[in-house]
Amino acid sequence: MQALPTLHVIKTLYLTRHAKSDPAGPGQQDFDRPLSQQGRLDAARMAERFAERKEPVDAIVSSTARRAITTARFCSAALGNMPVHETRDIYHADLYALEAILRALPDAHDRVMIFGHNPGFSELVEHLAAPHLYHLSPCTTVRIDLHVGQWHEVASGTGTMAWWDSPKRDRADL
Repeated sequence: MQALPTLHVIKTLYLTRHAKSDPAGPGQQDFDRPLSQQGRLDAARMAERFAERKEPVDAIVSSTARRAITTARFCSAALGNMPVHETRDIYHADLYALEAILRALPDAHDRVMIFGHNPGFSELVEHLAAPHLYHLSPCTTVRIDLHVGQWHEVASGTGTMAWWDSPKRDRADL
């Protein structure tokens, strides 16, 4: 009987949904919505919790929407002020647009953290790793270990969810 090949983790993806935001004010575009007070607290706490894991990150990429980039900057600060690469392409991106963004990542980066939005992020987690989370709540981070040698190989089922963390784990009020 032939042994099954061992799947090795080559690439690591951290997907973080932006923290809780305020609703759009009069005349304000969805793109410009800021984090709520609770969202700012959650973003700071979750960034520190991520930094405490001491998991290396090669690059941070974020949607340019105000609530996502603000969440990413909290994490950047907790990781020693890593640069945040901004792209509007993540804003309102669906599953297939997000998969295309992943496939275009430079192979020199083995561990990438991306900040963005639902429903695309929840759909991407399900698509890559099928963990049945169904809906990422605000400021949730999911680590997906990808069993691919290069980013362009990312496809459905190529990942395994290693862990997830959310501010909801701390609060009974949600």
